[in-house]
Amino acid sequence: MHDLPLLALIGVVLTFLLAGFVKGVIGLGLPTVAVGVLSLFMLPVHAAMLLVIPSFVTNVWQMAAGPSFLALLRRLWLMMIGVFAGTWLGIGFMTGSRSELATAALGAALTLYAVLGLGKVRFAIPPRAEPWVSPLVGLLTGVVTGATGVFVIPAVPYLQALNMGKEDLIQALGLSFTVSTVALALGLADGGTFEASYAMVSLLALAPALAGMFFGQRIRLRVEPEVFRLCFFLGLLALGIHLGLRPLL
Repeated sequence: MHDLPLLALIGVVLTFLLAGFVKGVIGLGLPTVAVGVLSLFMLPVHAAMLLVIPSFVTNVWQMAAGPSFLALLRRLWLMMIGVFAGTWLGIGFMTGSRSELATAALGAALTLYAVLGLGKVRFAIPPRAEPWVSPLVGLLTGVVTGATGVFVIPAVPYLQALNMGKEDLIQALGLSFTVSTVALALGLADGGTFEASYAMVSLLALAPALAGMFFGQRIRLRVEPEVFRLCFFLGLLALGIHLGLRPLL
């Protein structure tokens, strides 16, 4: 990474600026945008290493920027345990021969969910089902995280189905993504693939990610709920199409 060309370094900065902005506006997208774009000029596992520090800091910021952290933690702790377990199960697939298939499948799932959301198809999870649905969703989310480096499926559809308010949803996403980032970092470190040089570039990528998120949040605070919902699902649709088509490019 010390030999990364200047154009590639500029690409890293611009990628995290864009990814942070998307995250600030819709509450997710930093890992998906960052891993997707960075994978155009580096291996996905290297992109995942660069993701760790910006993703962790921006998600802690998002998680802390609300009044409901303890209530959400009590509600979602089984899901968080499932995320850790699933990530450890899925981490071996990131550099395997089927990693492109996993990414394409994730893109298809995101696209389908976005189409359903834009069509105003509503899902609902009754409170009595949460104790067994939460750990299952967490486990599946962790497997996808370990295999692809992104954290949105099925965590985002599940959290959306809990019918939270806009700010509680954003904070719940921050909690889920923070746990996923920590689990991913530990999985990469345990596999011996998290190198110090990548950690340094990941630290440097934090500044553009924070700047992008700051400006994105200013936009989100001025958006009406229906506009927010539209941006949320349009963002998912764009990310899903990108991931689904990437193996064909």
